[in-house]
Amino acid sequence: MMSWKRLIASMSYALNGIRLAVRHERHMRVHLTATSVVVVAATVFRISKMEWLILLLTIGAVISLEIVNSAIERTVDLVTDEYRPLAKEAKDLAAGAVLVFAMLSVVIGISIFFPYMYVFFKNSLHFHK
Repeated sequence: MMSWKRLIASMSYALNGIRLAVRHERHMRVHLTATSVVVVAATVFRISKMEWLILLLTIGAVISLEIVNSAIERTVDLVTDEYRPLAKEAKDLAAGAVLVFAMLSVVIGISIFFPYMYVFFKNSLHFHK
């Protein structure tokens, strides 16, 4: 069984990894900005519990993939300073994984928020008549 001291140290390392990603990775800051907008919109529209769970899983997956992508990039950079086609491919593949899920998250966000926005704009236009 893991001791409390080791558990706290492990969590400290993980939190440091998140801090490094936020501080040094521009795309992480973009994802966090998008997350802030989505959370505000979800709060304003009072989305359902299931929609919240889907959004939270989607947000968590995108942020986690971005951290893994950053780790892969650093590992490749650690192994070689010179240009190598396989090193570039490893970085491109990791970035591609983030892009695929980020695009999927946009589709998920649209499917969740479109009905709320439709009702909002429909009611707004109807109100002004």
